[in-house]
Amino acid sequence: MFSVNGCFHRFCFSCMKQHIEVKLLGGQTASCPSDGCKSEVKMECCAKFLDPKLVDVMVQRKREESISVSDKVYCPYPTCSELMVKHEVLEYTKQFFLGAEQSGARKCMKCGLFFCTQCKVQWHYKISFDDYRRSKGYQNAGDGMLKSLAQSKRWRQCIKCNNMVELVWGCYHITCRCGYEFCYTCGAEWKLKKATCSCPIWDERNIIRQSNVNPRK
Repeated sequence: MFSVNGCFHRFCFSCMKQHIEVKLLGGQTASCPSDGCKSEVKMECCAKFLDPKLVDVMVQRKREESISVSDKVYCPYPTCSELMVKHEVLEYTKQFFLGAEQSGARKCMKCGLFFCTQCKVQWHYKISFDDYRRSKGYQNAGDGMLKSLAQSKRWRQCIKCNNMVELVWGCYHITCRCGYEFCYTCGAEWKLKKATCSCPIWDERNIIRQSNVNPRK
């Protein structure tokens, strides 16, 4: 039996596993399934019976919820995409870059690469923000390659913030990191947690099954 921290309501492991997976696949974090109880399900307590991928999703969701939208900044490098807090990454960058606050330069706290927090691209040395924004290099920076890759990988682009979204597993209800919700199949907006299109909500191939789970020892 699994006991929820804080309220000590008890449930079997299989029921808790299913409850948490359904919540995460729906773009939510998990709380106690007992009617009316709002106790948080701690990630460290349920990691032993969840797929490691789900644990990573829970960690990311908790971190995103703890940071206001106006304070979020993401590393623009596709191989990183680390979520950071604006004032934290600024203070971190000041150790390596003189005039970071005025220039807009930031050093990713994970991969260590520099980027422009205003352009949201890799750092453009010796070129001002305004000059770079007017340049052909900015207008075409990786557009062709990105579009080709997005098409081959069947990625979706959020119409609100233009970030690319890749569905690895789960349902087709997408909640972008900017907060915008849409259908991964057609791109139609979700309103009040409800679809505005008639596309299927999920595909059996994208749902994690018990047989695919490798429990942590």
